[in-house]
Amino acid sequence: MNNELVLATITKNQIGVLTLNRPDIHNAFNQKMIAEIIQKLTFFEQHPIRFLVINANGKHFSAGADLKWMAEMASKSIDENLNDAIELAKMLHLLHHFEKPTIALVQGSALGGGAGIVCACDIVIASEDAQFGFTETKIGLIPATISPYVINSIGAKWAKYYFLTANIFDVSAALKIGLCHEIVRPEELAEFDLLPTVQQLTKNGPIALCHAKELVHSLGEKNLKDPNLIPMTANMIAQLRASKEGQEGISAFMEKRQPNWILNK
Repeated sequence: MNNELVLATITKNQIGVLTLNRPDIHNAFNQKMIAEIIQKLTFFEQHPIRFLVINANGKHFSAGADLKWMAEMASKSIDENLNDAIELAKMLHLLHHFEKPTIALVQGSALGGGAGIVCACDIVIASEDAQFGFTETKIGLIPATISPYVINSIGAKWAKYYFLTANIFDVSAALKIGLCHEIVRPEELAEFDLLPTVQQLTKNGPIALCHAKELVHSLGEKNLKDPNLIPMTANMIAQLRASKEGQEGISAFMEKRQPNWILNK
């Protein structure tokens, strides 16, 4: 049995495949999983791949942060939360700025940080059953570390709507706002190498693909290169995780009750 939370393989066509491998809890991530993603991304950077596919085992792409892990962090100091949040921010930064093109293949739910991983990728192909959401405000938190990539992906107006409402939305809405590019049948994701977009990328010049990606980054994403981005967003979520509202929100979720800020009429 493979105990790795993240798998790394390279196909015969030199496609790197990073697979989230915690299906028993819907690929929710914790410190260990974040560290493994960083490790695997570093592995792929050192090997000759044409592009990187990110997928997930099980019914869901990722439910976001592991709530047990979040509950543990809520009881720790702001400094401990800051160090923890910085690792998540580093992982997203490394993924977004990965030299080769990245393709997210999404099935089931991609929520919170899971949706953040999707937004950090270059191309998103989602199955008909996929759904997305930035649900942090429901538990008194905010999608701080993922926000630069979400806003870059769907724009400020839609980001405000979904951050504030915490509504979960389906794949048709994701296509409408630009979060995903293509919708396919669930079974098509299993044989991703047959998808037209994947096949087309294998036909394009590998060096040109890297330069085309960098062209977009250099012209359209100046704010994402701000060196203050990681400490700023990590500090924001660290403060909220350790706050009374953050602790109450996570506790209420774990205890399956309403948080104390909901007024009962």
